[in-house]
Amino acid sequence: LEQAGAVLVGALNMGEYAYDFTGQNVHDGASRNPHDRPHMTGGSSGGSAAAVAGGMVPLALASDTNGSIRVPASLCGLFGLKPTFGRLSRAGTFPFVASLDHVGPLARSTEDLALAYDAMAGHDPADPACQDRAAEPAVPALARGAAGLRIAVLGGYFQRGAAAEALAAVTTCVDALGVAATVELPEAARARGAAFVITATEAAALHHDRLRRRAQDFDPDVRDRLLAGALIPAPYVVQAQRFRRWYREQVLRVFADVDVLLAPATPCVAPRIGQATFVLDGAEMPVRPNLGVFTQPLSFIGLPVVAVPLPGPHLPIGVQVIAAPWRETDALRVAATLEAAGVAQAMRPANS
Repeated sequence: LEQAGAVLVGALNMGEYAYDFTGQNVHDGASRNPHDRPHMTGGSSGGSAAAVAGGMVPLALASDTNGSIRVPASLCGLFGLKPTFGRLSRAGTFPFVASLDHVGPLARSTEDLALAYDAMAGHDPADPACQDRAAEPAVPALARGAAGLRIAVLGGYFQRGAAAEALAAVTTCVDALGVAATVELPEAARARGAAFVITATEAAALHHDRLRRRAQDFDPDVRDRLLAGALIPAPYVVQAQRFRRWYREQVLRVFADVDVLLAPATPCVAPRIGQATFVLDGAEMPVRPNLGVFTQPLSFIGLPVVAVPLPGPHLPIGVQVIAAPWRETDALRVAATLEAAGVAQAMRPANS
C-alpha cells in the first residue's frame, strides 16, 4: 500500500489476539461505533472499522479468521473484502489460526476496496499460504457491473435466527439485482461447529507457552477460550478437518450453477457495548461468539466475500456477497452494482 502511495497513520484497537467478534478489549477499552458510540463496532478488527466509519481514514487493513472483517463492516456500515484464502499475503501479521487467517481492506466505497485489493495482490513467498497465481485486477472489472453473473440468495441456515433488519437488507439486495433463485449450502451449521474446533485448538497451540508463563496477562474471556481449546480431544480435530474437505467439495458443486451468493453478514445491527446476550433463533445466546453465525461457514473454506453496507434508520447492517474461490472480481462487481443503484452505501455518522 505504501508503494501505491498510501500514508500509514498508526495502529488501531482490536479484540485481543483477534479472538473476538465484539471489538472490546479488556486492556485498551472497547472500540466504539461512530454511528452510536454506546454500541459495538464488531470485531476483531473493531478499531479499523471505527476509524474508517468515523471518517478518520479512507481505508484500513483488517484480518478475518471467522468473520473479523465482515462483522465490523456490517455493524459500522462499511465495504469490506475477505479474499480467497491464500490470495493476499499475511506476512508481518501476528497469526491467530494459520489455516483460517485472511488479511483484507475496509473502505467506504467499492472502488477504494478494489484499489486496495489490486495494490495488495501478488505472490509473497514470506507467507507460505500465499498462492503463486497471476494477479487479476479488480478495478477494471467494476464497470461491467453484475451483467452475466448468476446470482442466488442463500436459504436455510442463512435465514434462521436473523433479525428482521438483517433479512430485510438481503431482500433489498435481492430485489435490486432481480435475483429469483435460492440455494442452500449443505451442513452449514456443522461447518460452523468444525470451524470452532479448528479455531480453538490451533489458537491454543499457538499460545500454549504464553498461557503457561503469563496466563494472568490475558483477557480472562480469551484465556478461558484458549484453555478450553487445549482440552479438545485430538479425534475431534481430525474429524473437523475431514469434514472440512468434504464440505468444500459440496460447496464447490453449488458454484457450478451460480456465480455469486447473497447472505446476511450479521444476525442483527450492533449490540450495545457490554451486552452479553441476545436472542438468536428464539434462544438467548452469548453475543461474543454468535455475531459470526453467518460468516464462519464461509471463511471455514476460504471463500472470497465482500460485505456491503445498507443504511438503517438508526444503525447500518451488512450483506455478504460471496463468490467462488479466486473470483473476488465477481463479488466486487455485484457490490459495485448495488452501490451504483444507491442500495449499498457507507453512512456518515450523524455527528460527523
